[in-house]
Amino acid sequence: MQCRHRISSTSLLILVVSLSVRSLFAGDLQIVPFNQDVTPELGQPVAYAPARKIVTPLYARGVVLLSDEAPVVLCAVDAIGIGNEGYDTWREKLAEAAGTTPERVAVHSLHQHDAPRVDFATGRILENEGLGGLKYDNAYGLQCIQKVASAIRKGLKQPQKVTHLGIGKAKVNKVASNRRLLGDDGKVRLMRWSKSKAPEAINAPEGVIDPYLRSICFWNGEKPIAVLNYYATHPQSYYGQGDVNYEFVGIAREARNEALPGTLNVYFNGAAGNIAAGKYNNGEPEMRPVLAQRIERAMQQAFETQQKVAVNSEDLHWKTEMTALPVAAHLDPEQLKSIIEDTSKTPRERASAAFNLVWYQRASQGHQIPITCLHLKSASILHLPGELFIEYQLKAQELAPCRTVCLAAYGDYGPGYICTEIAYSQGGYESSPRASQVAPQVEAVLNTAIEKLLKSAPEQ
Repeated sequence: MQCRHRISSTSLLILVVSLSVRSLFAGDLQIVPFNQDVTPELGQPVAYAPARKIVTPLYARGVVLLSDEAPVVLCAVDAIGIGNEGYDTWREKLAEAAGTTPERVAVHSLHQHDAPRVDFATGRILENEGLGGLKYDNAYGLQCIQKVASAIRKGLKQPQKVTHLGIGKAKVNKVASNRRLLGDDGKVRLMRWSKSKAPEAINAPEGVIDPYLRSICFWNGEKPIAVLNYYATHPQSYYGQGDVNYEFVGIAREARNEALPGTLNVYFNGAAGNIAAGKYNNGEPEMRPVLAQRIERAMQQAFETQQKVAVNSEDLHWKTEMTALPVAAHLDPEQLKSIIEDTSKTPRERASAAFNLVWYQRASQGHQIPITCLHLKSASILHLPGELFIEYQLKAQELAPCRTVCLAAYGDYGPGYICTEIAYSQGGYESSPRASQVAPQVEAVLNTAIEKLLKSAPEQ
């Protein structure tokens, strides 16, 4: 009789590598920082134009955590978005490299608007339509993954022991502001974008934001090994001409690397779907370093005021909620196909239709996205998809008031904007069919998953 369950050679290899790593370091928490250049070449597509200049390099960086559980990978990428099959492939290949499973890999974009998009299924559709390389470059995307996987494999040869965990928090002044300004009727009366010169937008209150940057620092004795920074805002100062750069959040991140030689600083973007710097940014080039300095100052303060506690392997707990997001009613696969095939449409319109079609096909077939949480002592780090509204981040913090809750959004980019239920009746860009590919019921679905994950935290 044949066995009813077969183990693939890849799964078996992952299991063997994972068990080998865990047996070597049982009892100790270990960390493997990695940092890989993923800068595109001139002429390759970035968000809104071909790359015409490399202002700064782009990076994919993060950490592998080794404990008595299977390894965990946390990766932040300088990209506008990694979605659908691109998101799956990133996680699968990094999991293979780290000796773990894809559900234990969190990959997040920082959402800079002069950085590439990655989705291999969308790229193939466009290639078949003669639009290969105009909006998506699949060869570039695969090369990035291979480079990062190699960096992880190399780093696993020399893991570092983690003796202490530092948890920090600091207020960021004059960066974030809510993009959606509501009128007396509860509808969006004005969109405050990433840059603004309109007095009404500048003078309006910040609105609902999370003003705090939170940090998680891994120490070996007195040596800080890696710092994970979390803050919620669209990171744009000015963009759109193909001048590749990691924006003001990247400038702040690199400044902290210079201030702490030998320590890897990683930045994750929080629930920034309806958050941007529009109140404080007029779009002039000189504002980029100003915004960067404000972020850097908060990173420094969070680091200097962090609370350190001893940590070991038993303090790491990874939890997963596989979640199917409800599909937006406006998505019409036949209409999307007609746009893709319509040569009178712009490449941007056809690429957008292809991306939405891929998402529709996956989601309508019940595809599930991993919503995950890493518990470490009194900190919980949530990993979520899409351009998530700030209300999800604030709700998560309310659900666990005794814990430090960090949130990384911009995981699977396929759903587009993920608004609150009421936002879909308020108007505005984010909740429009152009921007959001999920139904209003998404709020209840995600909040249920978030609550389950936060409740899974062990008592301290």
